[in-house]
Amino acid sequence: MAGRRRKNSGASAGEGAAEAVLPADLELQDLYGAFAAHGLDDEDLDDAAVLVPPVKLPAEQELAEQAKAVPMFGYALALARWAAPHRTVDEFGDLVEEDRAPAARLLGLAPAEGEVPEEAEVEALRAWSLACDLDLVELGTTKDGEHVAVPGPDLEPAEQGDPDTVLELWLTAAGIVRELAVEADSLPEEEEEEGEEPAAQAGGEEDEDGLNEVEEARDAAAELLDEALQVLYETTAFADPGNETVPLGVLAALLVVPEGEEPSEELLGDITDVMVALDPMLGDLAELGLLDYRPIDPELFDEEEGEEPVVVGEAPLDEEESARFGLVRLTPLGQYGIRQWLLEDGFDAPLVGELAQGDAAELLRGVCESANVLPEEELRIWVAGREPVPAARELLAAARGDDAYGPLRRMLCVSALNLLGPEAEPAVREVLDDPELGGSARAWLSALGATDVPVPERSMALWTVVDTFAAQLLDSGGDAALLRELITDLPVKGDPAAWFGELWRVDHPYTADVLEAIGELHTDRALAKEARKAAFKARSKG
Repeated sequence: MAGRRRKNSGASAGEGAAEAVLPADLELQDLYGAFAAHGLDDEDLDDAAVLVPPVKLPAEQELAEQAKAVPMFGYALALARWAAPHRTVDEFGDLVEEDRAPAARLLGLAPAEGEVPEEAEVEALRAWSLACDLDLVELGTTKDGEHVAVPGPDLEPAEQGDPDTVLELWLTAAGIVRELAVEADSLPEEEEEEGEEPAAQAGGEEDEDGLNEVEEARDAAAELLDEALQVLYETTAFADPGNETVPLGVLAALLVVPEGEEPSEELLGDITDVMVALDPMLGDLAELGLLDYRPIDPELFDEEEGEEPVVVGEAPLDEEESARFGLVRLTPLGQYGIRQWLLEDGFDAPLVGELAQGDAAELLRGVCESANVLPEEELRIWVAGREPVPAARELLAAARGDDAYGPLRRMLCVSALNLLGPEAEPAVREVLDDPELGGSARAWLSALGATDVPVPERSMALWTVVDTFAAQLLDSGGDAALLRELITDLPVKGDPAAWFGELWRVDHPYTADVLEAIGELHTDRALAKEARKAAFKARSKG
């Protein structure tokens, strides 16, 4: 996209008019208050770009109530009921002329008495069209050739608030609006060479070329909208409650500015173009309740005569001034809708708490195997309301095993025991002699303040060292800084060769991997060398 700026529409370029104040004319940090102000730091953005994060959604009953409260959706339901037992329509299925004003009055779009404004009738026709598209009304022809509409079978369950029916209808409506929101001219046009005739007007083969260009433009606009919705979904999933609103410029910047780069003047122009392209499309989606949206203030593109333009760098914009460039917030309904579209497109788009619905084995396995999950949230939801001792026993039993995820399961088990608290102690004491759980159980009890915890046997202590470090390897994905911090706490004292000589003999599936990681990351060269030698012996042992 070319980074162009709009001139003051009230003056020609030859008159030397001042440029309107657009996002491209201002510093990104000043304009949008920096990413950090909205909970979007670099680390979060990196994570969001890789995986679709889990989101929290209200219960379906609550979502259905929110859908019914959306004015346009409610209008469609009201008109469908108004059609009972049947209502005459024209050959296209639209309301006949004499029914349009009553329909507008029924919806509260016009006063009960007096003239009905044309825009009220247009809005009523839009609602009627939506009711037809959703099959809330069905069209037919009588024996006499009269075109009529009757309520459809989904109307009654929708009126009664059946969640499945309401959400299916609303999602269909949202998809229709999403498709209609995209226009071929949504994206900025490329500059044409002087004297070049537009392809759509040239005739012949150029007519087909012009149609192809229109279709390509629609596809590009649809892709931009879909990308914007997905980025909005991902970034707001990380936002703290109350900070879900994203300035339109931040959203556009996430779509335009390459990762790790500062926006150049040209990129700021591209950000402006994307904002202008998204503005009407997001406004349309807001009508169906996907978004809360404050559009770009149109006065930004048409300065009042004599008004002094904002000078970049003189002072940062205050919150209200910055808001004039557009604000967007994804609603719970919007999260629900976008998640459904992501699932349809083959994305893994989990819900927070989804993994906490089964038993402890399902919980720990699911958290281990899912890359885009919030482990602490899943554990917290699972333990909530459970009796501590039975829950702890179930978790400890699920934590056993020498498979690839065993160390991680045991680490998650300890985290869940921390959430259960001191009341889980009896269950933990039951596994003190367990070869896989005993070391972690002793450490947990000691952290709790217990003074009667027996010292583990040497073999158990060494096995627990390997298991604990292996869990961190699995959990951190090899984060060097975190692993170095753990390595400094290893109980290597006096005689590293003797300690590693014991460690490589530990019968644990991750012994060699742990030793290799220590050998690569330990800052003491002599100690690192001993770890690498031990890793070689561990590999050779098998």
